Amino acid sequence: MDPSLALFAVVAFLAVVLALEGLYNLWASKSSPQAKRIADRLASLHGESRTEMSLERVQERRRMGWLQDLLDRSAGGTRLSRWVQSSGKAVSAVEMIVLSLALGLVGLALPPLLGRPAILGWGLGVALFALPWWRISVSRAKRVARFEFQFPEALDLMGRAMRAGHSFPTAIRMVGDEMPEPMGRDFRVLSDELNYGVPTPDALANLSDRVPLPDVRYFAVAVMIQRESGGNLAELLDSISSIVRARLKLLGEVRTLSAEGKLSAQILVALPFGVALMVNIVNPKFLSVLWTDPLGLRMVGVAMFMMVLGVLWMRSIVRIRV
Repeated sequence: MDPSLALFAVVAFLAVVLALEGLYNLWASKSSPQAKRIADRLASLHGESRTEMSLERVQERRRMGWLQDLLDRSAGGTRLSRWVQSSGKAVSAVEMIVLSLALGLVGLALPPLLGRPAILGWGLGVALFALPWWRISVSRAKRVARFEFQFPEALDLMGRAMRAGHSFPTAIRMVGDEMPEPMGRDFRVLSDELNYGVPTPDALANLSDRVPLPDVRYFAVAVMIQRESGGNLAELLDSISSIVRARLKLLGEVRTLSAEGKLSAQILVALPFGVALMVNIVNPKFLSVLWTDPLGLRMVGVAMFMMVLGVLWMRSIVRIRV
């Protein structure tokens, strides 16, 4: 197919997406709940309040709020939203779904427009569809890892603050003000929720949802048990801190011992692609049968399926939970 026609198709697709985005922004600027809330606020400043104001602290959604509400009605949608939220990125689950579908459709349509086999379109579509979720997964893993290593220091800071005579909410606020990200941000949110009147069990449960770590859940359970039965909370926090440090030390030893297995798995995964690339450079006709002959395409599909199974198997071997 003519490359200019393919370029025109891509430009037309982007134009339609931008037009839809512009129409949505035009609607949101006048009829969205956020615009109505701002109008009510301005009217109340001029003494013309039209609706009653609420002191309830709610989470604002930038775009496609009605789709997010529809997604949150199901248990799976709620878990997906929490999973995306735990990455710390300013993006919602609905935006991720829309972006993935758009990229997947572009990848699916691009190879046929360029005169390539349709199987390449399916592969490119799946890769582009998974790309945003892969980035979110990497960001989430890095954020959780940073939080995990900062958590013992935060517990020590809270213990010292409570020994100095501060209350539990004040100690949480000190952690939010003095600790770096992402620890500081999540504890500032926890402090704001407590100050706005959210019950302590609900606020700690929200922290556990934002940070999916067993240590955070142990901390929340320990604080709630202490509030019910009494005791020295500062000593309890010191005990949790020492347990978390011991677990992180053991986790570091396990990662050191399993590093060789992970490197071997990465080499085994990259080796077929590297060999295929070198053979294609040296003798391009030798591998052309894999994408020109139907039997070759089936062989490639079976090989990719077996490779995925091997990757999952090696991942389960080298991934040791502590």
